[in-house]
Amino acid sequence: MATAQDVVTTKIGRTFDTLDANQDGYVDWSDYQKLVDRYLQAYKLGKNDRRAQALQSFCQMYWLELLRHAGQQDRLTKDQFVVANRLASMDTSRLNMADGAGQVIFDVIDTDGDNEISKDEFARFVKDVWKIDAPQAMDVFVQLDTDGDGAISRHEFIRASREHFLSGDPDAPGSLFFGHV
Repeated sequence: MATAQDVVTTKIGRTFDTLDANQDGYVDWSDYQKLVDRYLQAYKLGKNDRRAQALQSFCQMYWLELLRHAGQQDRLTKDQFVVANRLASMDTSRLNMADGAGQVIFDVIDTDGDNEISKDEFARFVKDVWKIDAPQAMDVFVQLDTDGDGAISRHEFIRASREHFLSGDPDAPGSLFFGHV
């Protein structure tokens, strides 16, 4: 059975695999910029849209925190990425990664501004941003909708973001973003 640390390492490793756009074995700022650009394109957000600016700013701060915790590298291997993410997620002195990521991403996904993510909004997120077209992606929606009301509230999404970065529970809703561990 996997330990809690192994579960977090696996989840962060999957994030690395998804971010490494050119599959060169490294993540650098260009990979994060490509992720931001996928959000902007998928949601047709102009660079002056406040959601786009918040996402861009958060990703830049997140990247700088990873570099700080990795010893100022300009690109990170998978192992360096995992260690830097683990350290940065515990050190909230400059940036609370888990909550910050959840907040800015939620604001982008919630296209109708009703403060919840519908099934259609979630499907768009996993398909157009993360390029996941697997049928089980909608199973993740059901898991994230912990109160079963048919929508993911801001609170549920933020909690899932925290679980993604911090929880050693392989069955926690936030542990399922990139497939079951």
